[in-house]
Amino acid sequence: MTRWLPYAAAVALIVVAIGHHRRSVPAADAFSAQAPAPAAGGHVHWGYAGAEGPEHWGELAPEFSTCAQGHYQTPIDIRDAVDAELPPLAIDYRTRAVGIVDNGHSIQVNVAPGSTLTLNGRVYELKQFHFHTPSENDVNEESFAMEAHLVHADRDGRLLVLAVLYRLGAEDPAIAKIWKESPETEGARVSLPYPVDPNELLPESRDYYAFSGSLTTPPCTEGVTWIVLKAPRTVSGGEVAYLEHAVHGHNNRPLQPLHARAILR
Repeated sequence: MTRWLPYAAAVALIVVAIGHHRRSVPAADAFSAQAPAPAAGGHVHWGYAGAEGPEHWGELAPEFSTCAQGHYQTPIDIRDAVDAELPPLAIDYRTRAVGIVDNGHSIQVNVAPGSTLTLNGRVYELKQFHFHTPSENDVNEESFAMEAHLVHADRDGRLLVLAVLYRLGAEDPAIAKIWKESPETEGARVSLPYPVDPNELLPESRDYYAFSGSLTTPPCTEGVTWIVLKAPRTVSGGEVAYLEHAVHGHNNRPLQPLHARAILR
């Protein structure tokens, strides 16, 4: 039997599920979630295959231990969600993307300050967005061609990731504009010669799933609020192939155990 939660109970569940496992994340981790974390001897190299792949992340450095030992890790298969009267997302993206970097793990687009998402009265500022192929999160065992992560942080460094899923289909105009200007050299940064509006990445519907999770890349820090929009967008096969070429294959972390977490919808 499907359970239903009223607004107050839904909010309380989100606060309990997320708040008890949250800690502030250093800016280097939060706003460049794809970048290797620093270590005593330089940078710890990690990837998506072989000895540096996801199954070994927790062994590569002490600061990556949560990747192996955490209990609230992302991505997950979103299933058996609890019906809840979730609070609306107040999205106010009024600034534009200003630069692109190919960091070797994804194509990351940095956003000028001033764009926000407000949830439960807490204001999160959009810092950057980046892409994974195939999708990291599944929905009822369905994988998607691509997933965009819009990374936000509040004034205390608490993180919220807004995820957009993509099925294969028509070309996505916003992604086409970004790919056109993306640097072809790993580590290169370029400025956008024209504005890219983050609103263009979002589907019309704002219905969503909510759960507590982590960064999906080392150091896999937990306490991240995840908002996954239910309505997928479409992306062309050529756009997916471009990202695969840029990251030398796939850049999705395998699904992680749900454990005792609740998924709200």
